[in-house]
Amino acid sequence: MRDKVIREAEYVTLPGGPRAGQVSVPSSKSQLHRLLICATLGERPVEICYKGLSEDIRATANCLNALGAKVETEEAEDGSWGRLLVTPVDRTKPAHGAVLHCGESGTTLRFLLPVVGMLGTTCLFIRAGRLPERPLAPFDEQLRIHGMTLDGEGSHLTVSGALRSGEYALPGNISSQYVSGLLMAFSGLAGPSRLRVEGRLESSKYIEMTEAVLRQSGIVFSKNVTSTETVWTMDGGQTPALPKQVTAEGDWSAAVNFLCMGALSAEGVLVQGLNPDSVQPDKAILEVLHRIGATVEWREQGVFVRKGKLQAIEFDASQNPDVVPALAALLSLCEGTSRIYHAERLRLKESDRIKSTVHLLRSLSGIVTETADGLLIQGRPFLDGGTADPSGDHRIAMAAAVAACGCKRPVQVLTPRCVAKSYPRFWDDLEQL
Repeated sequence: MRDKVIREAEYVTLPGGPRAGQVSVPSSKSQLHRLLICATLGERPVEICYKGLSEDIRATANCLNALGAKVETEEAEDGSWGRLLVTPVDRTKPAHGAVLHCGESGTTLRFLLPVVGMLGTTCLFIRAGRLPERPLAPFDEQLRIHGMTLDGEGSHLTVSGALRSGEYALPGNISSQYVSGLLMAFSGLAGPSRLRVEGRLESSKYIEMTEAVLRQSGIVFSKNVTSTETVWTMDGGQTPALPKQVTAEGDWSAAVNFLCMGALSAEGVLVQGLNPDSVQPDKAILEVLHRIGATVEWREQGVFVRKGKLQAIEFDASQNPDVVPALAALLSLCEGTSRIYHAERLRLKESDRIKSTVHLLRSLSGIVTETADGLLIQGRPFLDGGTADPSGDHRIAMAAAVAACGCKRPVQVLTPRCVAKSYPRFWDDLEQL
């Protein structure tokens, strides 16, 4: 008989050792944000089919309701398919003085700031957790230059003024969410807009996700990429027109954890619900697992990963920062010394994810060193186990479950409810393995 996951309010206890079996992941949180916003800015109701609803998506839905849209949730208690029924906002009569509770969702805040400006309304954003500490510059400067007023500090940020079309400029080494937020707002402005991003784009696949949803909505724009800049041009006066019913694809970021568990299992793990043609950036984990030495196979039912001769690698995290905690847990069990670099932006997440990943792995007897932009990880045949404090960060808590697959003793994970930010049913799904 397999050892059971023990779940309490303040912690979960995971048995040490590999997992095997199959699991189906929830819908993409990143895609749901984009679909909800484009549906809200349309002219007809849209039904979005989804599997699993996270706190971040609830935050975006609640904010859109506050702005005058109607987002109704039909939710399945067992985590199976549900529906989001979206009635668009009246763009001529948006709610004024609305209070938008973002929670800890940086995506909600950064996407909706320019959208609020496009609607020309005044509202108060309420930010929780570490979100007030996460930077908005130079995004906020561009919003101010083009007609908006942003005022406040700490948890409260008051926004007013109408966003104007025109020439926008951002550096490439900032959050891709700034670019996505502007692209979603440009279609509703009075005239044409041009966004120039200088240098190499980080997390560029997330921008491609935004472009895909805009195209799905019938929004027309052009994009020109050179060695020194990327430029988008879009006419205003466009209205998103998603199909009456759309289905959100499976979440590759959530799948990363189970795929890494498969790499530590001789029997392997099958992950269902993923789109092989997805533009989600974290689909790149398959190539990374292959480089490490795991066996990776596409099957009719999903992606199957099992253990091979696991070797250390070097990993550039600039395009895939969200995979770092789970990947680091896997690399702590690979032969040799691995290096993760270009991960500076992890310091600005729900925790300083470089420090919290180091703390996690060391608490389980991993050998890891913090660098200015990442991690050096010396692999071991196994970890001892122990108590893991994820610092209230959902991705660190899930990475602890990956690490437990290589531990001799159980792993006790504190504050397990933090996974609700992106994957509320993570512990339920883990128990299926």
